[in-house]
Amino acid sequence: MISEKLKLDDIDRRIITLVQDHPDMTHTQIAKKISRSQPTVGMRIRKLEENGILQFQPGINFRRVDLYMATVEVKSRKPEEIMEMAQYCPFMLNAFRLSGEHNICILLASSQLEKLDNIVNYHFRNKEDVQRVSMEIVTEISKDFILPIDFDSEDHNPTLEEGCGPKCKWLKAKEEQEGMN
Repeated sequence: MISEKLKLDDIDRRIITLVQDHPDMTHTQIAKKISRSQPTVGMRIRKLEENGILQFQPGINFRRVDLYMATVEVKSRKPEEIMEMAQYCPFMLNAFRLSGEHNICILLASSQLEKLDNIVNYHFRNKEDVQRVSMEIVTEISKDFILPIDFDSEDHNPTLEEGCGPKCKWLKAKEEQEGMN
């Protein structure tokens, strides 16, 4: 059970549920809902945050904005390189290691579909270490989906030939790492 694995009691579960459903709810309002004191709620929320169980994620609600989001599944001989790339690329919202046919899943976002296509073609379809690539455009999101977005992506105009060119944060990071070695 999730609560047992996270070592949560009923009060913690109720607090998390209320915070997830109503992120703007105050500690006092939560305390009233769960019949506990405001200091108890504050202490429990602080403990959940310190343990990394509860986080408040500022970002864009992709369910409510007119941006393109894509999932890209990749089978690569160097999945660790793609995971590292995702830390730098402003188009890549996140990346996940997978088991199964593909070993990486990446969430991409942009205001322009062509940019997403160029990123996928340049970084994945052109690489000999990449054995398979599948890109799907997200057409509907059922629940609020909040993720941070890097607005620098709008300054990048990736091409098939050069990727993001001199603005590529991933290539700059690789050059810095190589310079340090």
